[in-house]
Amino acid sequence: MKVGFIGTGSMGSLLIDSFINLGALLPKQILVSNRSPERALLLAERHPGLSVCSCNSETASESDLIFLCIKPLEFKAVIDEIQSSLRPEQIAISITSPVQLIHLESSLPCKVAKIIPSITNKTGGGATLCMYGSRIKEEDRQLIESLLSYISRPVEILESHTRITSDFSSCGPAFLSLFVEKWIDAAVELTGADRGTLNTLAGEMLLGTGKLLTEEGFSPEQLQERVAVPGGITAQALRLLNGHLNGLFYQLIQTTHDKYDEDLVKLDAAFGFTINRPRY
Repeated sequence: MKVGFIGTGSMGSLLIDSFINLGALLPKQILVSNRSPERALLLAERHPGLSVCSCNSETASESDLIFLCIKPLEFKAVIDEIQSSLRPEQIAISITSPVQLIHLESSLPCKVAKIIPSITNKTGGGATLCMYGSRIKEEDRQLIESLLSYISRPVEILESHTRITSDFSSCGPAFLSLFVEKWIDAAVELTGADRGTLNTLAGEMLLGTGKLLTEEGFSPEQLQERVAVPGGITAQALRLLNGHLNGLFYQLIQTTHDKYDEDLVKLDAAFGFTINRPRY
């Protein structure tokens, strides 16, 4: 099987590195093309055997699976470039959340799917969100999810829930890291504790908490109840956090959806669609 990647930016490179380092693919199975050839050539140096194609059409025509790892507003131009190079049996997979399956199926002759990866996939952890077009068969779904299972837990979602689920799986590591960063900053300033030690403790805490939520079946509410003894230090701190966080996450969801909707309107226009979509 040959797997192509159009776009080798931050997430495209992460997927390629992860697939190779975690044993899903061999470098010789991978073809890449990028607007800036230098980035693609760096990948070839890092993974001897990986092929750098001269153009996106070459990557598309020579691959069984093609990952489209490009920015939303670059999509229409790339689709126009590669559509005549694709065949019905191939699978094109977008990793760009505002790009809709209907955009892809209306423009490409092949099967289409959409995934939303995460930086956590670099470690073989986290989830990859999966959505499938109408031409995808069960064996295609199994092939895609088998590949993704090397680097993540594939989770099928409704496309209408792309944004909110991405907030957790894809944006979530950045949101939690900001929380941890501010917490550590305050701790260092107030107590003089070693930043490196606190970074390590925070990382181990997040790793252990994730396992409690996934492997041990705790809900967030149950986990708080187990840790917070009535009248104790944790309970007092949770009351403080609840007071300050009230309403914040509604604003967070509003913010991410506003940006998503802005990109979606532009993509609908680029692909010639006029659709009244629900807000959430």
